[in-house]
This record gives sequence, structure tokens and C-alpha cells, in this order.
Amino acid sequence: MTNARPGTGSDPTAAGRVPVHLAALDLDKTLIFSARSLLLPVPVTSPAQDLPAGGGQTVGPVAGAEPAEVVEVERYNGAPQSYATVGELTLLAELDRVAVVVPVTTRTLAQYRRVDLGIRPRYAIAANGGHLLVDGEPDPAWAATVAADLTDCAPLAEMLAHAEQFAAGWARLVRTADDLFVYVVAHARTDIPDLTALTARAEAGGWSVSQQGRKVYLVPVALTKQRAVDEVRRRTGTRVQLAAGDSVLDIPMLLAADAAVRPAHGELHELAWTAPHVTITADAGGLAGEQLLAALLDRIHADHPMPTTRL
Repeated sequence: MTNARPGTGSDPTAAGRVPVHLAALDLDKTLIFSARSLLLPVPVTSPAQDLPAGGGQTVGPVAGAEPAEVVEVERYNGAPQSYATVGELTLLAELDRVAVVVPVTTRTLAQYRRVDLGIRPRYAIAANGGHLLVDGEPDPAWAATVAADLTDCAPLAEMLAHAEQFAAGWARLVRTADDLFVYVVAHARTDIPDLTALTARAEAGGWSVSQQGRKVYLVPVALTKQRAVDEVRRRTGTRVQLAAGDSVLDIPMLLAADAAVRPAHGELHELAWTAPHVTITADAGGLAGEQLLAALLDRIHADHPMPTTRL
């Protein structure tokens, strides 16, 4: 899996390399996509000849989609869960060679470990900043820092009770994520009622509320992706932050970046959110994943242009 092996690809000390750029990359709907959100035909699998994680095939256009080679990057309970294009994974590998690549996700630790992007990042961030992984393992010093920070917010049990009360009658489930935050999953996005009252109650306790598709997240304000990214920058000495993400929970990370990209889909696209230094991809779905990585590589190459040979 992406983070189950010792990190070597983004080790800033490897071969004496001094890192300059750090690329903080959200996962779901930014780098990896469900069959529905990919907006491309996916590899056809069958019980007789199942594709392993990372395997794929060339698929032709369907309903106007461009031809693309799509591969499975996550499997859950024996079934394909998430996909990416071969072009995107190739660009990601190139980015990993020239920058400190940091996958950053709201997923739990177990959910993150299901994903295989074909690289071995030295650092990764899960649970919206609750876990800082170093060589695939949670860093205990960071865990202690997070625990101390969360003492200023209302207890998790209190927010869970509020969420359960709010979710009564329309939600499919209410869960806590690694004992750090709470999320509610609706049967359908249209079932989610107005969030104003829940948001006011959460904010009074030092928590925030956001909606992503069928999910409603209640997250302590002290728990952000960017705070963990700041710690990685401190440890690596990187000077330029690049970022990509599609949700409200990514906004602090996108705003803190020197250059950022968001896809032309997702929560931020629906809100028409942008900032002067944020680029928006031309396409949505898996093609957006390729385009945002290409844009980040262009920024790095602009900062460090390749020398030309004179004849």
C-alpha cells in the first residue's frame, strides 16, 4: 500500500537533496475517485479474472468521455473502491521525484492504508490532521500535540450526542473517526436538513461543520490539515508549499500554499470558491486529477527551469 512500506520517494535527506517544494495533496475526488466521480469508464472485472490493486486496462470512450487507461487504487471487502488514471499516477511519480509529496486526507488511518498510489511518501496526514505518519507509522509526538490542542474544544462525546440528535430520522449512520471527529452519512444528499442550528451549536464548542456529498462532518477547529502540513514543512525545511484539494476542509491548506489547484468538481466548485493563487482545472473527474498534477509540476519547473543546450 502507499503508506505501508518505508518511505523513500520523498525523503528530504536522501542523497543530500535539499527540498524546496512540498506538495500537499488531498485524496478523495482530488487524486482518487469512485467509479461515479471518475467520470471515465472503469476497468471491467469479473470473479473469474479479477484485477489486482494497481492493475488496469485501456478503456474506450463512453458517453463522450476521452479514452484513458484507468487503474484500481483501492479495494475494500474484496471489491474495487477507488480509481485513478495511469497518466495521473505517472505525473504523481514525477512529482514525487522533485518535491516532498504529502498525501493529506480526512480519511481514518485504516481507510488511508487501503490506498495504493504507487509511491512511498515519507510523510502523510490522515484524519484531517489528527495523524502525522512518518514512514507509514503515526508519529507519537504529533499525537500528543493534537491531544493537547483538543482540550480547548468541547469533548468528542458531546459532539457525538449532538450529531446523533441532529441525524435522527434521516441519516444512515453516525460515526466517530479515530476518536477525533464525527461524521454523519445520509441515505441521500437531499435528505440532509438545514445545518444552521447544528453549526451554531458546534461553533459554540469550538467545532466546525461542513457537508461533502452525503456526509456531514463535525471537526474540532484545532484539527486542520494545514497544521499538520506546517509540521511537515518544519521538519523538512521546504520553502514553497503547493496544494490541491476539492472540499471546504481543504481551504486552510489551499490558502496557505504559494500556489494551489482545485478540480472543476466537488464541494469548492459548487460554492464557486477560489483565491488569486488558486488554479481551477479545465475538466472534472479523473482528467482533473491529471491536470492538477501537471499544473503543480509546471510551477516547480518554472521555479527551477531546466538548462538548455546551445549548439
